[in-house]
Amino acid sequence: MRTVNTLAITDRRFLLQGLEVMVRIGIYDAERLAPQRVIIDVELVLDADTAPQADDVNETLNYDLIRNTVMDIVGRGHFDLQETLARALFDQLAMLPDVTGLRVRTAKPDAYEDCETIAYQLSSFD
Repeated sequence: MRTVNTLAITDRRFLLQGLEVMVRIGIYDAERLAPQRVIIDVELVLDADTAPQADDVNETLNYDLIRNTVMDIVGRGHFDLQETLARALFDQLAMLPDVTGLRVRTAKPDAYEDCETIAYQLSSFD
């Protein structure tokens, strides 16, 4: 007879990666003329004890809420700094249900011709 090894879940996360949005961001005159492309990554650590017990969306954090929260913030208006945008994202996402840790990264891929991106990251964990 085969036995089933049941491991305790100690970590669960949602990752939203590579969300490309147009954001009004920047301090320079040229940056204020039109929205810029920004790539956003979000990693949410969720309370392991609240994992869904059934195959029911009402028992989990619906990831539409994660994306919609990001989209709402980026559409609010102009941000001078990536730091300000990242902090606004961080603060709002931290208030979602069951979030116990969070990492937010914003990246401007078109800021310099000689590098892939210039990015800023905030994290509540290592």
